[in-house]
Amino acid sequence: MTARHRLLAVLVAALWGGNFLAIRVGLDHFPPLFLAGLRMLVIAVPALLFVPRPQVPLKWLLGYGLGFGTIQFLFLFVAMDLGMPTGLASLVLQASAPFTVLLGALFLRERLTARQAVGIGLAVLGLAAIAVSRAQSAALVPVLLTLCGALGWAFGNLCSRLAAPPKPMHLTLWMCVIPPIPLFAASVLTEGPGAGWSALGAAFSVEGLPGLAAVVYLSLMATVVGSGIWTWLMRRYPAGVVAPYSLLVPVVGIALAAAVLGERPSVTELVSAVVIVGGVLGTPRPARTTPAEVVGTDGTDSTNGTDSTGGTEEEPVVGDRRTAA
Repeated sequence: MTARHRLLAVLVAALWGGNFLAIRVGLDHFPPLFLAGLRMLVIAVPALLFVPRPQVPLKWLLGYGLGFGTIQFLFLFVAMDLGMPTGLASLVLQASAPFTVLLGALFLRERLTARQAVGIGLAVLGLAAIAVSRAQSAALVPVLLTLCGALGWAFGNLCSRLAAPPKPMHLTLWMCVIPPIPLFAASVLTEGPGAGWSALGAAFSVEGLPGLAAVVYLSLMATVVGSGIWTWLMRRYPAGVVAPYSLLVPVVGIALAAAVLGERPSVTELVSAVVIVGGVLGTPRPARTTPAEVVGTDGTDSTNGTDSTGGTEEEPVVGDRRTAA
């Protein structure tokens, strides 16, 4: 994994770390399931109108939308609404990284090098230490719900990789078309048919501006920019190489929760965060794969970023016409 691509992965981790603070702000203004659906609807409408459908099998588009966009955020938003602390949520959700590695090994036959295994082991050890130090600050149900969200994220990771989209940003945008219907349906059933829309009407006021700002951040920065880059990286490298970078998210999430919400990390958490960073930076190189193991439908070798003629993939430029409508 090149230095530039590592920086892109770190950028995504920073954007997603801020995602949890935005969720906390948004939950002060909207019901959780409605907020999750609204986040996706803001992107889904222009995607349907202006972005060509990604040239990927429908099953992988649906799988990505249901796993990453629906299951992950349904469980995460409900968990945080039930009292899951912001910093701890950013930590527990990163169980998606070992979940992704495990699913990649089981279903994609991706092999781990010893360096990767050690790096992931260190990162998971750091996560475990933080989890132990924070275990008393959250009830069991919100933690379990957040883990369910992490499993949905891992499932979405594999679907986006198997889709091998020629234009990853198109896949990211069209992924957002899938979640609104199930999320709004769940909102109507559990939160009431008018609760979310009443909250949306109240958001167009001075007091509601933070809620609207949270929706904008969740939709544009965390989903379009963050998920767009992440999808591109998942296409270029094996899942076990990219997924560990998500372990940097709780470092950002816990830091922001401490600075803005007053959730103070302990010495154990700070030391563990350093261990996580070291573990993630120790897993940059993909394992070698045989031709039978390379996933792709367009002649692209997803482990080295070259096509069958020796050409090199273009870099992701968010907002540029090469990756976005």
